[in-house]
Amino acid sequence: MRAAVLLAWCLWGCGVATAVCAADEAQDPSASCVRCHAPLGQPDLKQGAHTVHREARGSGCTSCHGPSVSHANKPPGAARRAPPDRQFGGSTPPAEQSGVCLACHRGNSRHALWPGSAHETANVACTDCHRLHAAEDAVLTRQAEPQACAGCHREQQAKFRKAFRHPLPEGAMGCSDCHAVHGSAGPKLVRRDSTNATCHGCHADKRGPFVQPHEPVMDDCATCHDPHGSSVTGMLRVRMPLLCQQCHTPHVAGGVGALGGQRGVYTPAVPGGTPLVTGQSNGKNVVTMWQGRSCMNCHVQIHGSNNPAAGPLLLR
Repeated sequence: MRAAVLLAWCLWGCGVATAVCAADEAQDPSASCVRCHAPLGQPDLKQGAHTVHREARGSGCTSCHGPSVSHANKPPGAARRAPPDRQFGGSTPPAEQSGVCLACHRGNSRHALWPGSAHETANVACTDCHRLHAAEDAVLTRQAEPQACAGCHREQQAKFRKAFRHPLPEGAMGCSDCHAVHGSAGPKLVRRDSTNATCHGCHADKRGPFVQPHEPVMDDCATCHDPHGSSVTGMLRVRMPLLCQQCHTPHVAGGVGALGGQRGVYTPAVPGGTPLVTGQSNGKNVVTMWQGRSCMNCHVQIHGSNNPAAGPLLLR
C-alpha cells in the first residue's frame, strides 16, 4: 500500500514537472536547449548578451539557430538527433552566418558599413571573431582584442614586438581604437574618413593648420610613420636622413650645380656643370649628412610651423 502511494506521488510529481517544463518551453522556446547543453559544460548559456533568457528581445537560442524542433526532440525511430536548423561554422557560407547576426545588428550604426567592407569581402564571419556562448565576449576587451586580430594579421602582430610602437601589448589601447572592424568609409578600415583624421584623435598637436605646412604631413601620416611599429625612433618607416631623402635631394659637398642650384644643395650635373658628388667627396657634405645625422637637428618643426620666420624650411 505504501509503495503504491509513493508511486502515485512520483507519477503526479513528474506530471506536474513535465507540465511546468512544457509551459516554460512554450513561453521560452530556448529553455529546452539548456536541458542538454548547460550540463555539457556550457553554463554561460544562462548569462551574457545571447542567452536563453533573452528570447523576448530576440536573442535566445532559437533566434539564431531556428526552432530546431527535430534537434530538440529526436523523432521516434531516428538513428541520430538532427542538427539545428541553422549552423555556424563548417560548410555554412560566411555570408549566411553573418546574415543571422545582421538580422538584429544591422540597425546598429557600428555595423551599418559592414556590407562591402574589407572583412565582409574577405569572407570573415561574425563567429570567426566573436564567441556568442560566452558570458563575456573576450574580443570586446582591449587585452584580448589584439590576439584575436593577430589570428589573421600576423605581419602587424610582429611589428608590435618592435622597439617603437603603440602600447597594444600593455593593454593601453586596442586595434579598434584606430580601426572600425565592422566597416569604415576610410582606408584600411580606419575609424574616421582618413588616416590623418584617425591619428589626430590622439595626436591633436599635429593637426594644424600651420602657417608653414609640411605637405606629406597634411597628406598622410603613414607616409613617414608605420603605425603598427618600427625599429626606428618615432615609429618612422626609415631612419633619418634616408627618410627625408626619399622626397628631398640630399645635401652634398659645396659648389653650385649646373642648373643654378643653391650652394651645398644637390642639383643634377649635366655636361658643363660641376659634379657635386665625386670619388673624393665620399658622398658627404660639410656636416656629414650622409653619416647618419638627422635632418631634424635643424628642421625641428617637421610637422609644420606657425612661426613665419621659420619659412618653408621648418627651422626652429
